[in-house]
Amino acid sequence: MSFHLSLRAEPGNPWFSWQYVRDNSDTILAALREHASLTGRAVLIAALVALPLAVAAYWYRGLAGPILALTGVLYTVPSLALFAFLAPYLGIGAVTVLTVVVLYALLVIVRNAVAGLNQVPPEVRDAAEGMGYGRWARLFRVDLPLALPGILTGVRLATVSTVALVTVGVVVGRGGLGQLIFAGFQNNFYKAQIMTGTLLCVLLALVLDLVLAGIGRLLTPWLRSRTG
Repeated sequence: MSFHLSLRAEPGNPWFSWQYVRDNSDTILAALREHASLTGRAVLIAALVALPLAVAAYWYRGLAGPILALTGVLYTVPSLALFAFLAPYLGIGAVTVLTVVVLYALLVIVRNAVAGLNQVPPEVRDAAEGMGYGRWARLFRVDLPLALPGILTGVRLATVSTVALVTVGVVVGRGGLGQLIFAGFQNNFYKAQIMTGTLLCVLLALVLDLVLAGIGRLLTPWLRSRTG
């Protein structure tokens, strides 16, 4: 996605300019919407893949090591190298960006979900089995609810890191706010453009983290009661 900018002459090269923001508000909002959309879709896909992997690692202890090792190896691959490797097969666009950021988010969510599931007290699991709960019933009615704080911690960490990583998608033309930052360097180091993209990335990560924290508080009322 290309972003067309209006650049007016200004005295000096300030790090922030309301004139730049006003003149390019449509472009800035389009970049912000794309960035938020890519982040939301990536985290959702990563969570849908990571939770079954975490459950498999929880149920079958022998799979825990390979699953964590595989996601860990993917996490160590440099992002630019991964983009370069996948782009010839997936093309230049959102699919490549989503694939890369999903692969990076897997480790964070899987690791925290497994940790949360492993922290379910054994006596609670035994009590559920004594009440006649099967494996699946215990998973959805006991294990996952009690592991929810750990799972949400993983989702929050993955969301913040994804906001940052999406900017690298500029190398395949779909970097959201990364487009603004990169274009600022191309426009003779236009500081206002660089700072606007950077500040919006930080604000987006902060807002999404606060939203997820609020959702976590709503979904785990027993933790609020314990704190009180």
